[in-house]
Amino acid sequence: MFNQTLCFIKRNDEILMLNREKAPTKGLWNGVGGKMEQGETPLKCVIREVKEETGIDITVNQTQYKGVITWEVDHIHCGELHVFLVHVDENFIYHTPRKVNEGILDWKKISWLLSGKNFGVGEMIPRYLPTMLQNSSQLEHKCTLINGKLVRYEYNELHAAKDLK
Repeated sequence: MFNQTLCFIKRNDEILMLNREKAPTKGLWNGVGGKMEQGETPLKCVIREVKEETGIDITVNQTQYKGVITWEVDHIHCGELHVFLVHVDENFIYHTPRKVNEGILDWKKISWLLSGKNFGVGEMIPRYLPTMLQNSSQLEHKCTLINGKLVRYEYNELHAAKDLK
């Protein structure tokens, strides 16, 4: 069962990223999000998590459900989460870098995030993020890691598109 969320907040050619201070992505830049609470929908979770981690109030109408991300590490299914995209106005002001409880928030250029020699983001992000940004469909992104290296990435359109609102 998918009980976590991840959100990418996009402003022009930048995404608000969080350099996490805690495992499992300690020291890496990632989107914001977290675990769903009992009885919470993915949409309510992502709105709450964005507010808790950034202080930003996002609305249902700003929030696009982009599908799910799953990953397997050394042949063991390890995780799955709902992923969302939020577009903010090009004039949206949010000063960074900003220290928060979870780590440090900063706007990062999409080109920087997707750079092949960027070791500051997890291996999966440069694979699924461009597909997620360019595709209007809800997708299932499947990542396989062996010995700490991403060895396979594939995506498929979700068979039953979800309306989480």
